[in-house]
Amino acid sequence: MHNDRMRLPSRPPGRLPGRVVGLTVVLALVLTGCGGNGETPDGDDNPTGTPSAEPYLPVPEGVELTPQGSELAVGDTGTVAFELSQGKVGALDITVTSLEKANFDLFVGWELTKAIRKTAPYFVRATVTNVGETDLGSKDAQRPVPLYAVDGENRLIESSLFTGSFKPCDNATFPKRFRTGDTLDACMVYLAPGKGDLTAASFRPSQEFDPIVWTGELVPADDGKGKGKGDGQGKNDGQGKNDGQGKNDGQGKGDQGDN
Repeated sequence: MHNDRMRLPSRPPGRLPGRVVGLTVVLALVLTGCGGNGETPDGDDNPTGTPSAEPYLPVPEGVELTPQGSELAVGDTGTVAFELSQGKVGALDITVTSLEKANFDLFVGWELTKAIRKTAPYFVRATVTNVGETDLGSKDAQRPVPLYAVDGENRLIESSLFTGSFKPCDNATFPKRFRTGDTLDACMVYLAPGKGDLTAASFRPSQEFDPIVWTGELVPADDGKGKGKGDGQGKNDGQGKNDGQGKNDGQGKGDQGDN
């Protein structure tokens, strides 16, 4: 059995420091609103339901933040800011480019527990550009792109992290250096508990933040045939089965039997 695994770290929707990828799998963490009481945030901090135009963090001159509470469509760009540590602020242009319904056939070679198979996998793709003055890269730990998924119960779900490259949906974390003007084509994997639906992508760096959301048509995920086919990557390339994201990658049915 191949040992590559996926993990979704247990972090509250607050400050987003770097996270070290572990070697175990945990069920997708559902992040709810206040006090851990299981209730979903209801937007009481903005009772009018209208976006707040007041900048919520200091950003460089010329950077105009998208108001809290904004509802965007897939293809729209939101400009957001978040605090990495006290006094250290990052700013990003985020363009969500697609919301995709995936399936576990794309996870060839990855260890999928019974708990994982009780979830529904989704991909969210986004183009992310650093418009702040802070290098968002991290040499010591993976710093995730600060986007959550929203399921049909209006719950936030963190993206899953992998111990290696996951070809169908990769770059969920910033590279070691991500400076002003740098751009990343990112893709995040989300596991919705109870085989739930994906309804939106959300930027919400803290529980007090009125989230900025992107909604749009849910489309089928790329099956991987256009990625890695004929790329010369096989079981002995040092990445193992990670590149086997499709039926034509040279991996047979026996690989899935390990899961």
